[in-house]
Amino acid sequence: MPTDTALRHLVAATATALGPEAPTLCTPWDVRELVAHLVVRESRPDALPGIGLDVPALKRHTAGVQASLAALPFEELVARFASGPPRWWPTRLPAIGEPANTAELAIHHEDMVRAQPGWAPTELDRRTQLVLWRTLTTVGRLHYRSAPVGVVAVAEGEVHGRVALRGPRPGGGTVVLRGTPLELILHAFGRTGVARLRAEGTDADIEALTGHTRAA
Repeated sequence: MPTDTALRHLVAATATALGPEAPTLCTPWDVRELVAHLVVRESRPDALPGIGLDVPALKRHTAGVQASLAALPFEELVARFASGPPRWWPTRLPAIGEPANTAELAIHHEDMVRAQPGWAPTELDRRTQLVLWRTLTTVGRLHYRSAPVGVVAVAEGEVHGRVALRGPRPGGGTVVLRGTPLELILHAFGRTGVARLRAEGTDADIEALTGHTRAA
């Protein structure tokens, strides 16, 4: 089973267990709104520009589409997400869907899980962690491109690896981040406060990276 298909089932099950009004890390979205966002991104091409572009008119249209989906009965909304994208959507093909969706679904799953009291990290299988690591080695450079310090990611656990995601600035230092690919990609996508990893470097460099804003 492709990793994104397995994660889709996991997201649907977790959303159902938590309920529509449970909080998420994507404030102010609750679980209902987060699931609606996931449906929008893989079924409404007209609304995609408003997700990635900071253009008021586009964002208003996307928000309207998302609100209309969120108004569906919650069970219907979750079922629509669980069934996957339309047959004509590119990510319906496993060769496209797995690399395109695995990180998105893993991160948003943790957005639900880690917003709850007493949460514990989700244990993902080796194949999923490997896809997350491959994603990090490509998109991680984009997310840390404006970091005030150098950034090196070291994958630990079943999946091992080391990659420089940002070179040190002149006269500056480097922070080494160590953790599983899931924790590393959560950090790269701005979930600094809930990513369970170890940061190695000077206190000043670690503090500077902690305060660095990255795209969610």
